[in-house]
Amino acid sequence: MLNDELRKPPFRVPRSAFIVEEGGFTLIETMLATLLVTVGMIALAGMIEMSLGRNLDANEISLATNLTVDMMERIQFNRKNVTAYNGALNNGIDTLNAATKPPTTQPMARGDYEQWSARLTASGLPNIQGTVTVTTVGPTNPPLNQSQVTVRVRWTGKLRSRAMSVVTIVAPE
Repeated sequence: MLNDELRKPPFRVPRSAFIVEEGGFTLIETMLATLLVTVGMIALAGMIEMSLGRNLDANEISLATNLTVDMMERIQFNRKNVTAYNGALNNGIDTLNAATKPPTTQPMARGDYEQWSARLTASGLPNIQGTVTVTTVGPTNPPLNQSQVTVRVRWTGKLRSRAMSVVTIVAPE
């Protein structure tokens, strides 16, 4: 009997303590987790689409700004003939109307118009139009011969028409 007592473990654990209930995810928990992940992915896709649209808008605005400033710099360089940029009809330059080109007596202004018009067309912006208007401003006594120059580029953006304008005062040297 003593031997039987020595063979027994010092403590006895009931057998039912080792039986563990099987765990895991239920079908409802899995469906809810899938629903949450799906909603998150849809929101992420919407944010990516909006980000790409804004990036396209930013690229278009940068391109239009460069084209607008390019023409303004050309006019600044030829400032002594600033009125030639008012077009042959004296109501401004419009790249969609060939009759508004600067007169042939102003070859630099006419060349600037031709190059700028070609750059606008090559820009890839849809329905692009460039305009230049020159208005005399400043005191008349004594006359300073100052002109306000407005260069505008219009195009059709992704959702609406867009425009970029640069306005400055030019005074001949």
